[in-house]
Amino acid sequence: MTEDTHDGGRNRAERLSAMLDRLATSGRLGVTEAAGLLAVSEATIRRDFAELARRQLVTRHHGGIVATSVAYELPYRYRSSQADAGRRRIAAAAAALIRPGQVVGLNGGTTTTATARAITAREDLAAGGAVTIVTNALNIAAEAVLRPHVQCVSLGGVARPESYELTGPLAQLVLEQLWLDTAIVGTNGLTAAEGATCRLEDEAAIIRLMIARSRTVICVATGDKLGQRTFASICPADRIDHLVTTSDAPAEELAALRKAGVTIHAV
Repeated sequence: MTEDTHDGGRNRAERLSAMLDRLATSGRLGVTEAAGLLAVSEATIRRDFAELARRQLVTRHHGGIVATSVAYELPYRYRSSQADAGRRRIAAAAAALIRPGQVVGLNGGTTTTATARAITAREDLAAGGAVTIVTNALNIAAEAVLRPHVQCVSLGGVARPESYELTGPLAQLVLEQLWLDTAIVGTNGLTAAEGATCRLEDEAAIIRLMIARSRTVICVATGDKLGQRTFASICPADRIDHLVTTSDAPAEELAALRKAGVTIHAV
């Protein structure tokens, strides 16, 4: 019993998080490797693997675990430690574009979540008037609501456990009644020719509406997303006012986006 709950200085939740972080980068994880990584017994690892499989986060396979499917996105709470320095720089730069008293919309994702945290942590925004956060991401809302200087509006809808995003007619109905000053949107792909895109149409529909209800659009995307096109269209490049990205973004794509009228912030 003790071994299951607190073995090697880590409780089960910490071990599961560490395993899923490793799995997100390697695609598979063996019993012996995990035991060495976490300094616990192989018996404990097998029980942890069984728990992850029970939650349908992984599939048991030949003495280890693999991701449930190639397209499966691990829930944000299990991926948060994967946030890198580039994403934190993007978040800080995007947050700096927000003014006190603004109404800011954010869709779900690791980069938008980091940006929401950077916005709500700004002391000057707290002093200058409450910021309103409008989001379809349950995890962003859960954090923002704890800030006394932030008004948080969470859209209704059907929750996707993979990304914590609310989508569907209920979310759209609420959003259609609101006006936003700024939409901060994360994407799976962005090109000057094809615009911003994401993998799922239901998520794209919410982002499109968020953009339509906003005066200003800020796209936050790491450099590896530029030059990529995914399934569902969000908006053309010329609808984006600011792109906040990492300094390793493709220079040719950045030049084409500037030509389309996008202000580039490479950090």
